[in-house]
Amino acid sequence: MAAIKTPALLRRLRQTGCEVRCAATPDAYAFVTPLSLAVAAGGEVLDRDRWFAADGRVRHLEWARWADGLVVAPATADALASAATGRAHDVVSALITAGVPRVLWAPAMNPAMWAHPPVQRNVEVLAELGHAFVGPVRGPLAGAEEGEGLGRMAEPEAIVAAALGLSFDRDLRGVRVLVSAGPTREFLDPVRFLSNPSSGKTGFALAEAAQARGAEVTLVTGPTHLPDPLGVHVEHVVDAGGMLAALSEHFEESDLLVMSAAVGDWRPAERSDRKEPKSDTERSLRLVRTPDILASLAERRRHQVVIGFAMETHEGVERAARKARDKGLELIALNYPAREGVGFGAEENEVTLVRPDGSSEAWQRMSKRDLADALLDRAAALLAERRG
Repeated sequence: MAAIKTPALLRRLRQTGCEVRCAATPDAYAFVTPLSLAVAAGGEVLDRDRWFAADGRVRHLEWARWADGLVVAPATADALASAATGRAHDVVSALITAGVPRVLWAPAMNPAMWAHPPVQRNVEVLAELGHAFVGPVRGPLAGAEEGEGLGRMAEPEAIVAAALGLSFDRDLRGVRVLVSAGPTREFLDPVRFLSNPSSGKTGFALAEAAQARGAEVTLVTGPTHLPDPLGVHVEHVVDAGGMLAALSEHFEESDLLVMSAAVGDWRPAERSDRKEPKSDTERSLRLVRTPDILASLAERRRHQVVIGFAMETHEGVERAARKARDKGLELIALNYPAREGVGFGAEENEVTLVRPDGSSEAWQRMSKRDLADALLDRAAALLAERRG
């Protein structure tokens, strides 16, 4: 049923200024009509009946040369298998085999199918070939018996944002990128913990964007509800100590670290091994500092470019600049989670980019994926300068 979103996706792509053409397999017409696709795309649809022109032109080869990228939405298990094995039995697989420069997949299928090992192997093959992925996401699925699960196609807005990212050259090919994301949890006892509302969306967007630009990406994340980004090596941790250990394992071999995790500053001095009973009396909680991850990594730093994040409820450029100087960071993205529309869990962010010398520039509000690519633009320039 994800196919019914395709006309909306085509319209949104055109609204961004993209020139769009649509290709459809025979099965697509079970859900949407050729006319609805043609109207949304603003031109004829390439399908089985129009695969070869009457004058002998081979349309899929022409379209593959014309396109800057191909978005496969919805992407079925069969479509993934066809591309991973080099088949060309329909117009979509033929376009991929004909050499479209960049391919973005928006998978949609039953959760059991998505988790099936051969399907995941095909995803890995395509990711190694440089293909990008957006979704699947958790949400209601077709059929009352399906309920919710990881298999729903990403929404058109998310696919458009990822598709626009395909316009970037793979300028991070060969670069090893390490990203931290999400919150940390410091447990008081087996069921209670200190944490924060970080969703991890910024860090996950950074990992996805870096992978799409050709980087070899490792994502170290605290607890979130987000699915692991495709083509990215992901390590899940819980507390600040675990995050430090995981980042330390990969830092020396990395070229770029983007520290976007909201690491808790404090942990209980003592942790109980059993749940403490409720009482009517007041209790005091003694806290101690968690490890300073950036300071610990700085001791082992050699060639790495390091970008950090800082959160303030009020103006904090001077404090961010001091943090950058003290910890040897190239840049800090200063954001204000108390501002409406850009707080924890929001889809957008609004940051001020701060340098160690105190200079700064305020960036306009943008999606977290756009922010990720903007930061990676700066990182790519810094990496190029370092390499001379």
